[in-house]
Amino acid sequence: MTPITIPRMLGYPEKEIHHYLDTGEYDHSLSAWPAGDYVARSTHAHDALRQALVTAVRKRTEHAVEPEALLGLDVVAFTEAKVAPMVRGLFPRSEQQAVLEVLGRSVIFLKPSNIDAILGETRWHGTAWALANLYLVSVGAEPLSEDAPRIVGLSEETTCYVSMEYFLPNGRFEDFMVHEAAHIFHNCKRGTIGLRQTRRREWLLHLEFEKRETFAHACEAYSRILEHGVGPADRRRLLDEL
Repeated sequence: MTPITIPRMLGYPEKEIHHYLDTGEYDHSLSAWPAGDYVARSTHAHDALRQALVTAVRKRTEHAVEPEALLGLDVVAFTEAKVAPMVRGLFPRSEQQAVLEVLGRSVIFLKPSNIDAILGETRWHGTAWALANLYLVSVGAEPLSEDAPRIVGLSEETTCYVSMEYFLPNGRFEDFMVHEAAHIFHNCKRGTIGLRQTRRREWLLHLEFEKRETFAHACEAYSRILEHGVGPADRRRLLDEL
């Protein structure tokens, strides 16, 4: 692994910054940060950790270019077209448009033109670190750590972060954008998008925790079978192949 270099930030604990860049973890007590109340220390820590993360990513990705497929792409329309079969299959007609709109706005492709802002603005430090590594791998750069998760997408609340690797040739039954979008169903409450919510119907879909990945893989496969299959017989053949 290439050693990580960080900018010299007077008064900031370099050991803590290095630990964050290496692991994505940090000391929540903030005891090593400059004196002040907890809010002030939290602000200092946030700014220093994110500045260091952005700098480390920049140094490893000076060669990065945006895929031609993303240039001028209407991401909302593209996403809606991809997730529409899943939405139509899971929700009644009266709810489909509201769900389709939230999914359409959910996808963010991590690319050279937006990575700095995303790493700076993402709410959680752990999420920012995971996204940094996702982006690094997508452009052929070394991740920040050998232990960094090798992922191509990450969902948090109603946002799906997707790698530029999406536009490379992938497996016949793979669509990891649809996979990540499927996780929104258990992350988003019905009332959040204007649908009727009750005590027994709180989330868009109630999914058992241990089955959520299986469900997302099923949505992914369903999407690809519908996209590739011409008619019921062809789709049954693809299902058998899967």
